[in-house]
Amino acid sequence: MGKIIAVAGKGGVGKTTLCGLLIKYLCKTGKSPVLAVDADANSNLNEVLGVEIGQTMGEIREEIERAGTDAVSSLPAGVTKADYLQMRLMGAITEDDDFDLMVMGRTEGQGCYCFVNGLVQTQIQRLESRYPYIVVDNEAGMEHISRGLLPAMDIAILVSDCSRRGIQAAGRIAKLMNSLNLKPAQTGLVVNRVPDGRLDPGTREEIELQGLNLIGIIPQDDMVYRFDCDGKPIANLPWNSPVSAAFEKVMANLNL
Repeated sequence: MGKIIAVAGKGGVGKTTLCGLLIKYLCKTGKSPVLAVDADANSNLNEVLGVEIGQTMGEIREEIERAGTDAVSSLPAGVTKADYLQMRLMGAITEDDDFDLMVMGRTEGQGCYCFVNGLVQTQIQRLESRYPYIVVDNEAGMEHISRGLLPAMDIAILVSDCSRRGIQAAGRIAKLMNSLNLKPAQTGLVVNRVPDGRLDPGTREEIELQGLNLIGIIPQDDMVYRFDCDGKPIANLPWNSPVSAAFEKVMANLNL
């Protein structure tokens, strides 16, 4: 079974950027193929990785729901709507050289994302035996964790910025995982966008108060900003850049 690595934290702290770096690192170090899962309704992991996607899982579900029985009327006898949905979902996985990408997307209009969340969970369970690593970019906050989106997780990477609020949010997610008895083998905090790569004493104090295991500090780097402004995939940062070098230390701390 593949190892599931979940990346979580509050909004705007750079989870998706670090997910992209993680996926490229695993591929670079011979741990491919990797299944990348963008489990955020506001999907943009593909942009960080530099790949084009087709339909999202949410879009496929909506299309089939709108079509009703007409969607399967031309299929051979014995093929159910559920079978047809599964065929479409498998066809929606974007394949790259060393990784595949599955994107949750969103449903249209009002209503919750419970059904699409269920599709993501089911697909991960179906596919986890095919990949040595599955990297899941969770949506901001705690909702995916509380819903039990992941059947299990082997490594949890909690991402924060330098703010106490970000550290507190990471602490709440860690406590939630504990209360749900998820028990990943490794849980670590990465503090992102740190000026000069040095944490303020107040931030360190909050990390200790939350009982979090600090596994890495990623410095603020203008190259990330420039890549984003120029539309370049951030996961393609040079490996000698400050961000990439710091991220490799994170991977070493996780023994990846």
